[in-house]
Formats: sequence, C-alpha cells, structure tokens
Amino acid sequence: MRSSKVFHAVDSHTEGMPTRVITGGVGPIPGDTMNDRRLYFIQHLDHIRQLLVNEPRGHASMSGAILQPPARPDCDWGIVFIEASGCLPMCGHGTIGVATVLVETGMVEVVEPVTTIRLDTPAGLVVASVAVTDGRAVSVTLDNVPAFTERLDETIEVPGVGTVPYSLAFGGNFYAMVNLDDVGLPFDRTRQTDILKTGLRIMDAINTQAPPSHPEIQGVDYCHHVEFIAPGSTAQHSRHAMAIHPGWFDRSPCGTGTSARMAELYTRGQLPLRTDFVNESFIGSTFVGRLTGTTEVAGIPAVTPQITGRAWVTGTAQYLLDPNDPYPRGFVF
Repeated sequence: MRSSKVFHAVDSHTEGMPTRVITGGVGPIPGDTMNDRRLYFIQHLDHIRQLLVNEPRGHASMSGAILQPPARPDCDWGIVFIEASGCLPMCGHGTIGVATVLVETGMVEVVEPVTTIRLDTPAGLVVASVAVTDGRAVSVTLDNVPAFTERLDETIEVPGVGTVPYSLAFGGNFYAMVNLDDVGLPFDRTRQTDILKTGLRIMDAINTQAPPSHPEIQGVDYCHHVEFIAPGSTAQHSRHAMAIHPGWFDRSPCGTGTSARMAELYTRGQLPLRTDFVNESFIGSTFVGRLTGTTEVAGIPAVTPQITGRAWVTGTAQYLLDPNDPYPRGFVF
C-alpha cells in the first residue's frame, strides 16, 4: 500500500449532517489568528479540502473540520472548517461535531456533568459546554459569536425568479432569509431541485448586486446560504430548507443559520432574550436556540446566541493519497 499523504479522521454527524474531524496529517497552518490561517489555507492548501470532501472520499454535501493548535492562549483547540462550498468562518453543526469527538476520544479532559471546551474559530471564540453522562457526550451547547441583522425586509431582482423579499443576517456566516411563499414554492422535499435552483439564483443576485461585508472578519463578503422559511413558522418554532452554495442542502438545523434567524427575529421584536427557539431542518431534526444577551459588532447592535444540539461518532479512518491516484483533489460530479 503506497501513500504520499495520510490524514487521520474521526467522522461524526450532527442531527444528520456529517462532520469529518481531521485529527492529524495537516500540520500547523501559518497565521497569527484562526482567520489568518483560514485565509492561508484557502490560498495555499485548498487541495487538502478538496481531497477530503470531494468524491470519491467525500460527497457533494460533505463537511469537515481540521483541528489546529489555538492561535489565542485562552482556548483549548483551534478549528479550520472545510466543506463542499469552501472554508467557512464558523460552522455550528461542525463545532458540535468537533466538541463531541473531543470528548468521545478523550482529546480533552472529560468532566461530568459538563465538560467546557474553548474553541478558537475564524469567526472568534466559541465556548462548547458538553453534557456528559457515563463518559458519553449527550449534547452540546454552543455560546456562539455575536449575531446581527445586516438588512431587514429588502427586495432584490432575481433573474428567472422576479422580485424577492428577503432579510440578511450574520450568525457566523451571512444568511438570506426568504419565505417560501414569496417564491411560490412548498416546504416539500420532492421539490428540492426547484428550491435549490431558486436559492442559488438568489445568492448570485445578492453577491452581484448587493454583497454583504463583515466589518471585522476579513474575507467574509458574500452570501452562500439562503434559509427558506416554511409557512407557519413562528418565533417559537421555525422550519426551513437551507440551500447552500454550490448546490446542496444542510441536513442539520444549521447552528450559524439558527443564530442568524434568531438575530432577525430579535430585530423584529418577536424573540425576547432568554427564550427557547426551536429551529427545524429540512429532514426534521432540531436545534434549540436562545439569545443570552446583547452586544455590538463594530457599532452594529448584535445579540449573543446559544445553540444546543447533538452529534454522534460514526467512524474512524485514515484517508490516503496514492501517488498514482488520477484524482488527487477528488472530483465534483
């Protein structure tokens, strides 16, 4: 067996969405901050992401996280997120997966009933409180980075769709919130192709006509997520289909998307602080969110979101690259 590369991984899923946690084989990524490391990885090491998430080792909806030494001294681990759409500044389901893997593998000191893990992400500090019973990670509660509403109740002209009302909020990534009724589509997985095509058109219209830009995180100046809100959704229980660039759906309820949705609902005066909010995914899995306080991001009013979800370890693996493999970066089908 020949191999020019070996990557050690623990695979997991968070409420249905995979996280391939890379525990070895990458080495330290240069950079003074985790976002610097993310940007360096995008420019110089993206072939590693492609190898690990593309077919034949991954699939069109693959997601993962590369463990790193933290860039800040008050954290236990650093994370660079990888997925089919690129390298995200923050990933909620991925962080829940990472925290679960760290406890289940003993890569942190495990304390019952709660193990607290401080994680250095490209979007900032995220604290994971892992509920532990008999050494097992039962659930994870994330104190996420600040979330804020960037625009509320605006419209955009979308070729092939028409005038689309939407709001845009940041919860670790930028999310366009669009009511499915406003684009004439049902909350129905048999119509997923139509929903996805519409989502990609909306993303393209926003990024072409009115791209967002985070005031503090370099390189976060695009919208790659459209959170299609199902009819009947409320500030207590919301259902959605999360369309993601370049063409897939989040299987989980989406932690950063839940954070963005709560920020939007708070801006509308519909979601008070310290009130549970259930966010349901396209496959029916749920996260429970709540807003724990208010803050500011570069003078913009913001909220501090908290998300609770579950993850399960699905396997361990060593991913290899044979020097004669004709697909060293995998492929997209």
